[in-house]
Amino acid sequence: MLFMVIERFADPRPVYARARASGRLLPDGLRYVDSWVEAGLGRCFQLMECDDLSLLSTWIASWSDLVDFEVVPVLTSAQASSVVP
Repeated sequence: MLFMVIERFADPRPVYARARASGRLLPDGLRYVDSWVEAGLGRCFQLMECDDLSLLSTWIASWSDLVDFEVVPVLTSAQASSVVP
């Protein structure tokens, strides 16, 4: 399953400091696909992939002291096209 994870930062500095020091802190089985950061550095949009939602929850717990999360299950355009009659 694919998930668009929208992260909101009050202050991006501690987020980037932790990422530099510890990496993404991804549990095995959770795959980072790509990310985009809003020009003002207040939000990050990450595409993640996993089959076990508990992995996504574990990862979010590692960052929830610094980041507010919104998680949106998404389909690729090709997947959406195949399910629309």
